[in-house]
Amino acid sequence: MQLGQRIKVRKQVIGENALYFCVWLIVFIVPFMNAGLMAEKLEWDSILISWLKIIPFYLLFVFNNFVLFRYLYRKYFYWLYYLLSTLLIVGIFSALEIYERSDAAFAVSLGTVGDSVEVKHISLSVFPWWGNMIAAALMLLANNLIYIFYRSMQQEEDSERLQRQNAQAEMYYLKHQINPHFLMNTLNNIHALIDIDSEAAKQTIIQLSDMMRYVVYETGDNSISLRDDIKFIKNYIELMRIRYTEDVDITFIYPQELKGRVDVPPLIFIVFVENAFKHGVSYKASSYIKIDIKCDGDFVIGRFENSISERSRDAKPGIGLENVRKRLDLIYGEEYDLRIEDMGNNYCVTLKIPMLNGNEMHRN
Repeated sequence: MQLGQRIKVRKQVIGENALYFCVWLIVFIVPFMNAGLMAEKLEWDSILISWLKIIPFYLLFVFNNFVLFRYLYRKYFYWLYYLLSTLLIVGIFSALEIYERSDAAFAVSLGTVGDSVEVKHISLSVFPWWGNMIAAALMLLANNLIYIFYRSMQQEEDSERLQRQNAQAEMYYLKHQINPHFLMNTLNNIHALIDIDSEAAKQTIIQLSDMMRYVVYETGDNSISLRDDIKFIKNYIELMRIRYTEDVDITFIYPQELKGRVDVPPLIFIVFVENAFKHGVSYKASSYIKIDIKCDGDFVIGRFENSISERSRDAKPGIGLENVRKRLDLIYGEEYDLRIEDMGNNYCVTLKIPMLNGNEMHRN
């Protein structure tokens, strides 16, 4: 997860816990206020009695928020969460009701009356047993609503950021990846092919048209078919082959058949393909580019390896790679793996991402 996103998530957690702290602080302060208003001096026995009535609810809240919520609700085990929370509510307040009716009921000394000490039975329940259960259920419901409120705020913010990032990515690729320089070289190659091989020139024009149509019209959604993305990469590679001699060994390995529909974020893999051509091709020495895209279970793995040319050995990473990192953070959170290896004479990037279902984006 990107540093900025981690900071925002941390602020969300701090804000949520600060709200809980303030609410419970007020709840525990209320007995002081009541005692001060009802008597000339603080009656600590009355305050203690009030706290003892509050503590079962507080312990229930703590267990719910830091155990049940963390390990069940946030992991989407909703039915198990509601079952255990119900059993917990019934168990706690049934036990208190049984205890209150027993001979071992707690009592406290309230003061002296003449030569005797007044002893009062302490009720550990605020309401009747059924009222306590309703109050506890409402408390947990409020806890759920607060969590959902903060979570929805974070998801809405992430969604807006993702939409902005998608728009920026589309504009970036329209203006930079499929840039005038690339188009100019391709058109020059097509012009040269017209006199040499008119059929090859026609095919090249079709490939270029398919690429432009794909970038302009088919990459606006949150996800696209891996099959279409592979076709786009193939067209890109074929157009690039025209520019280079046989000294550049270009290999593209991809699944010939896909079981069902496999979706990936649009224009993710092409960044690494473009970087491989940009930094891996040398006009003075033999060079190679190897691209391997495959499906492994519920993941799509892309491996992009290329030789390193002298002119690009000291080059800094481009904006395209940084944009890809940001988009991957927004879409997958921490559930993707991007490895970049500089092995001296060659450069290798491996990206492993979960498959997407239609337009569904991963929940961070």
